[in-house]
Amino acid sequence: MRVVDARELSAVSGEAVAIPDPERLVHLQFRRFAGCPVCNLHLRSIVRRYDEIEAAGVREVVVFHSPAEELAEHTPGLPFPVIADPDKLLYVEFGVESAARSLLDPRVWGTILRVVAVTTWRVLRGRERGPATKPHGGRLGLPADFLIGRDGRVLAAKYGEHAYDQWSVDEVLDLASHAPKPVQK
Repeated sequence: MRVVDARELSAVSGEAVAIPDPERLVHLQFRRFAGCPVCNLHLRSIVRRYDEIEAAGVREVVVFHSPAEELAEHTPGLPFPVIADPDKLLYVEFGVESAARSLLDPRVWGTILRVVAVTTWRVLRGRERGPATKPHGGRLGLPADFLIGRDGRVLAAKYGEHAYDQWSVDEVLDLASHAPKPVQK
């Protein structure tokens, strides 16, 4: 079982983010690029159920391969830290890849159609900013999810096979419910 070395990351907001977190589990998500409509759809599901996630003892941390300046336009109001990794150092460390199948896999096509319609509507109404036409790091990133224990052990991992292949909130909550409980002192 892999162990993540202790580190402190800096969120786009300036917040220091300890991984692992000695107080709670960390759901470390690797997303695609700033303003990615597919990623935003997933993040809205996280935001809607954020209180449940926190109550389960899980801290959400989301990584994008975009520069902080690009991410800052898309992150106001998110209740969890967002980490900029434009050089993809964390992506390499965790083995998170990019591939054409992120958008070419037929299982993602319905989601892409849905998010294009929703995003276009939200952008036209001024509720959301559209993604960059040429996003830093490209459009072919694959998502990945890791549940990291308080001691740094990776308790579970999922490497997405296409752009919308990640854990649902229900899956995160289920994994957290089976994670080792902290030792009482």
